[in-house]
Amino acid sequence: MKLTKREIDALACPPGKRDAMFMDDSLPGFAIRVTEAGSKVFLFQYRFAGRIRRLVIGPYGEVTPAQARKEAEEARGRVRAGGDPAGERKTLALAAQAEMARQKAEEAADALTLDALIDRWRDGALRDRSASYRKEAPDRLRTGFPALLGQPARSITPGEVQARLDEVAAQHPVTARRIHAYGRAMFGWAEKRQFVPANVFASVIVEGRETSRDRVLTDTELAELWNAAGRQPFPFGPFFRLLALTLQRRDEVAHMKWAELAPDLTAWLIPADRTKNGRAHIVHLAEPARQILAGLPRQADPKTGALSPYVFTSNGRTPISGFSDAKERLEALIADMRAEQTGKKARKPAAPPPRADWRLHDLRRTGVTIMARLGIGPHVADRVLNHVQGTIQGVAAVYQRHEFEAERAAALDTWARHVQAVAETA
Repeated sequence: MKLTKREIDALACPPGKRDAMFMDDSLPGFAIRVTEAGSKVFLFQYRFAGRIRRLVIGPYGEVTPAQARKEAEEARGRVRAGGDPAGERKTLALAAQAEMARQKAEEAADALTLDALIDRWRDGALRDRSASYRKEAPDRLRTGFPALLGQPARSITPGEVQARLDEVAAQHPVTARRIHAYGRAMFGWAEKRQFVPANVFASVIVEGRETSRDRVLTDTELAELWNAAGRQPFPFGPFFRLLALTLQRRDEVAHMKWAELAPDLTAWLIPADRTKNGRAHIVHLAEPARQILAGLPRQADPKTGALSPYVFTSNGRTPISGFSDAKERLEALIADMRAEQTGKKARKPAAPPPRADWRLHDLRRTGVTIMARLGIGPHVADRVLNHVQGTIQGVAAVYQRHEFEAERAAALDTWARHVQAVAETA
């Protein structure tokens, strides 16, 4: 039987069978399979490596008998030449699937920009870290590499990273080292998950060695800070004073909420998600701190009229920011006060006064240093600052559960009296 249209139309699967093969007499191997459901598919059957193989040509109706015959003849020629048409087609199909998968992977990799990688790292590797760390690390990377945020993370080169770190380090070496540390950790995490081909931060360097700061404000400087802050309006004047009295971290004080304060303003509970070490921390509020808080107006959102949850806010919606500018204004006030004390008329400088070499964070070190001078033990000072381990080391740190709350309260009271005493005698 020759497989012509007339013959094929007349073919039917024998009763009781699921399908049947009908071979063409004029072209060896050319056949059509007819199923009990009535579908008809052209095939070419041949033997390769001792096994019967079948190459599917296509369904009757989509492929004409003439087209199917021609393809069967071409397949027969490849078989006679030692080929395996069905195997070759499978190989090509697998290659096409692999190429499609590769293209999809390329598209996914290109979609993973540096900005997206930062988010994925934060939500993955940093999910168990404190809220402050989960905010600081991504923020540092984003401000460190603004021009690369939209670039695919896998295409970023060590040269690009090195150039940017050199640029940052020229003015802010400590910041550059922080950015480098965060970037190296993030790209190491991404490399292990094959998001990027390599850790581009591993081969770059930040010149110089980071040294531990030991800057402690003198009593004169502490008095100047306190008195200048008294001349500065809300929110930064009271903020600077409360920062000095509590010795807590800048952002912890800046993000203080009314709901975190005891009704009588004797204590402030910093929740775990706002502390650097991820542990809730109770801060005793000395009398001067209570007076400051009691005198602060409750701010409201000017658009909605809703009371702000934040103690220190400029817009009623978010906590204060812009600390560098605020500190410059504080330093300008200090310069004016010095001029007044020397009997000279304070003149507005043509340029901003030189920045003091102390930082807001140095207040914490200053407080601990002076506490030691006043006879307060370092283990109490560590708890005041909410250090995780501090002076209690090894096994003792594991079993030491006493939080020294009474001692901490006494320490902050003593510290507050010292601050006010030096300010009054300045």
